[in-house]
Amino acid sequence: MKPPLLLIGHGTHDETGVAEFGRFVHRLRCRLDGLPAEVSGGFITNARPPLGDSISSLVARGHHHLIAVPLSLTGDRRALGDIPGTMALEQERHPTLEYDLGRPLGPDPRVLKLLAERLADARAEMPRFVTDEPPAEIAPGETAVVLVGHGSTDPAVNAEVHRVSRLFWETHAADLLTVETAYVSHTRPGVPGGLERCRRLGAKRVIVLPYVLFAGGVLERIWAQALAYGANHEGLDIRCAEVIGDCEGLADVVIDRYEEALAGGGQSSAPAARRPSTVLPVTRPFPAGRTPVDPGAERDAGLVTAIAPRLSGARETGGAPLTPSLVDPAPLDPAPLDLEPLDVDAFEAEAFDEAFDETFDAETPEPEADGEIEADSMIGAVGRGEAGEELRGDAPDGPLAQPGIASAV
Repeated sequence: MKPPLLLIGHGTHDETGVAEFGRFVHRLRCRLDGLPAEVSGGFITNARPPLGDSISSLVARGHHHLIAVPLSLTGDRRALGDIPGTMALEQERHPTLEYDLGRPLGPDPRVLKLLAERLADARAEMPRFVTDEPPAEIAPGETAVVLVGHGSTDPAVNAEVHRVSRLFWETHAADLLTVETAYVSHTRPGVPGGLERCRRLGAKRVIVLPYVLFAGGVLERIWAQALAYGANHEGLDIRCAEVIGDCEGLADVVIDRYEEALAGGGQSSAPAARRPSTVLPVTRPFPAGRTPVDPGAERDAGLVTAIAPRLSGARETGGAPLTPSLVDPAPLDPAPLDLEPLDVDAFEAEAFDEAFDETFDAETPEPEADGEIEADSMIGAVGRGEAGEELRGDAPDGPLAQPGIASAV
């Protein structure tokens, strides 16, 4: 039997979101019943069932290895909660508990496809019962989309939503005017700001597309902000799409995250001794006359010996090559260097100045007589030709003022 799947929700005070979360857990139970694998779920805060109760129930049924998948479209730990910290507390309560943490759900191509389905439903012409006049035709090039995310204080998380907007525009909405990004809270632009940008770009219809999994308080805030903006802009057709919600497409993404973590692609909580280490050992030479305590130090000494010939090639003088103490335990007795004291009086200031002047005069060529540049500045000579020629039209009337020097003009 495979390890159970534990769905982690961020929690909400809205009963609609809690009920939809429960329906989604039931859908996954029906899907994974044939594997076979148990499915459970819980919230970190603000809703029931708590995550701790779900874990305790799985451990009581004999499960000590879980696959935890956060139901989140971004990797925002501040919004979803401290999952590693919460799971660490559960491991203190259940010492035999181990888990693998799967990746967030977005941006997955199937998530973008689900967004395209919600957009198509919102773009469909709705029947009008007030008047018999046909609705005005609005071309796709006059239709814009505002993709709305939760918003975070982490700029990297907000950048993920911008990336999703660009991917969605190029893969599923290339015929539309634009796909703008907005956020519900914590950062700018808000929903009204995204709608205003679309209006200024010339959109006659704007569809607000929530980048949200389940219905609840967040969806209500998005719709409220959109309706408040539409009340002051009656000429703009504003429509609000539904959330991704409980569906088979979302279940497919979660099952893939489960299989990926089960195959070792997730973040494991197993102790370091049980996992193969990919960190290369750091080799340091021991002081002269000492032997390593580690039995495998002789193997590490071969690494040092392999580098020694490269260092010996840089020696210009003869002598015995440098040998690590691990290969030759005899301590080295380097001879002191015989350095002559520096005679400061040997450098006479006047003799040094005369030698420098002679060298500078010998290397600097004399300017030619024809076309000699005046000694004012190269800046003042912009646009000048040879000697005796008139100034070009783009040349200044006089020498340009230099920084820090008062101009005489």
